[in-house]
Amino acid sequence: MNYILFDGSVRNALLPFTYTRPVADIRIGILTIREKWENYLGVTTTTLTEEYLEEKYPMVEMDTNIMINAAFLPTKKLKELIVDLQENQVIYCKGELLAFFTRNTQEEVNFDTYKAIDYKDELIQIKNTWDIFSLNDKAIKADFELLTVGRKSEPIPDTVNCINKEQIFFEEGVDISFATLNASTGPIYIGKNAIIMEGSLIRGSFALCNDSIVKMGAKIYGATTIGPLSKVGGELNNVVIFGHSSKGHDGYLGNAVLGEWCNLGADTNNSNLKNNYAEVKLWSYETERFSKTGLQFCGLMMGDHSKCGINTMFNTGTVIGVSTNIYGSNFPRNFIPSFSWGGAAGFTTYKMNKVNEVARVVMQRKHLTYTEQEQKILAHVFEITQKYRNY
Repeated sequence: MNYILFDGSVRNALLPFTYTRPVADIRIGILTIREKWENYLGVTTTTLTEEYLEEKYPMVEMDTNIMINAAFLPTKKLKELIVDLQENQVIYCKGELLAFFTRNTQEEVNFDTYKAIDYKDELIQIKNTWDIFSLNDKAIKADFELLTVGRKSEPIPDTVNCINKEQIFFEEGVDISFATLNASTGPIYIGKNAIIMEGSLIRGSFALCNDSIVKMGAKIYGATTIGPLSKVGGELNNVVIFGHSSKGHDGYLGNAVLGEWCNLGADTNNSNLKNNYAEVKLWSYETERFSKTGLQFCGLMMGDHSKCGINTMFNTGTVIGVSTNIYGSNFPRNFIPSFSWGGAAGFTTYKMNKVNEVARVVMQRKHLTYTEQEQKILAHVFEITQKYRNY
């Protein structure tokens, strides 16, 4: 069977992260949503997403296909139900479309002619950007069980102080010494060739993905995920970093999500609690205004390729778009549009020739190529976000 992950109705609510990727390629827990589904299904998947992303994330359609809403995270029971889907069957979860069977000859799908299956068990569903960090604890625990069942951790060096060692798992090539790992509040997963330097203090739930680094003396609270080829230091609390990003120095980051190719300058801090303890509002690309989150703690949302200078201060509930460059004293605004250059004193447009120049150099440092596909995606995002740059 051919499985296709589609963005669904939440795509706009997950901007700025879905400007540059399908919903399926959001990281939450240890794995991306796509990696979770492929692990459960045992096959590769493709994607139904925005037209400008199709060259990088193409959809492969076959005679028969099962379409899966990528906002839902898989479970063993859900996987079994989806694998058994037959023609003219559709699965709903609490009234929301979850998965359905289709043929490539169908020009449109009339669900009134389908047999509806109501899935009633609890599932993790990503509806908003803040769900990525607020549901990360559950997602790490589910991924930890998925990835470690029936396997034995690589040996943990004697110099590492461990609490609840049974919930700590090392892949091969981990480099760690004189650190403290406390898995009493959740599991700790350390990916291949990851490095944890001496003096680091880490509480679960925590995931450090392949080839990433925790620098000396870091203090990390759960539920935190550091995606592959990233580097972190200082203090982090309930943070998700998708990958290829750096928060390499002292400073506090809490209840936050960073995309890929981000960099926070030394002593960057974000507030995650308002002085009056009020509910935090975040900029919504869906409604194009600030919307309630229902959260008392909510920090920073930063899209791909965005950077900030040393001593940057971000206010509670700040949303930053794609390819921004932020610097200067005082707090910048709570919503910074994509391709902005500046800070509290004002912004100008970050021109595409400079964007391309920086992206090329940054990706070369990780031994990756800034492809024509990537350049086309950023150029399109530049155009569709122009309306927000009314400085």
